[in-house]
Amino acid sequence: MTPDNLPSSPAPALSKSQRAYDWILERINDGRYVPGFRLVLGKIAEELDISVVPVREAIRRLEAQGLVTFERNVGAQVALVEETEYLHTMQTLAIIEGAATSLSAPYIDAQDIARARAINARMIESLNNFDPQLFTALNQEFHSAIFTACPNPHILDLVHRGWNRMAVLRHSTFSFVPGRARESVDEHEQILRLIETAADAEDIERVVRAHRTATLDAMLAHQSHQKPPSEGKSQR
Repeated sequence: MTPDNLPSSPAPALSKSQRAYDWILERINDGRYVPGFRLVLGKIAEELDISVVPVREAIRRLEAQGLVTFERNVGAQVALVEETEYLHTMQTLAIIEGAATSLSAPYIDAQDIARARAINARMIESLNNFDPQLFTALNQEFHSAIFTACPNPHILDLVHRGWNRMAVLRHSTFSFVPGRARESVDEHEQILRLIETAADAEDIERVVRAHRTATLDAMLAHQSHQKPPSEGKSQR
């Protein structure tokens, strides 16, 4: 038998540790494991039908990459978003998304408005059985529908970079402040009415910026309430 006719060797099987690593990483990246989600080793081992040892090895690899943190008496959890990075990204998005939407407004027709309103209707419907990851995806789809017509490609590029940065942060604000979702869809309708009635560009930009800033403020308020008491203060 010539070398060309030799059967190919089967691909080597993944180690249990690698399988656990890939499994956890996939769930972090697609948002099923949000920042702060506790990684219970025994439960993951049971899901994968393996022992805890390879799961622990996978967790250590993820910890070394900064994707997972481990605290005594708490255990492993998906790394929290760095507060300053989130603040800066959201502040930037508020400015550039407001500008992009106001510049898009003259080019948005009735069909575009109908599409955006249909997306917002799906967001409203999702509130009955709230899934923060789905809501976040629909939120991005809604805003894309009203800023994509922006004639300035440089501003559009900055908006997309901001959204991509939020994806890298693996962050859904609505996971932490679900009450903000109801306010958000109401504000979406306000933005659509401004565009429909050909409101001044400055008014559209101001409302879109305030919409984004309100989400930022809700998250910062939540984080401030989650911080432990300062050392030296009474724990009673």
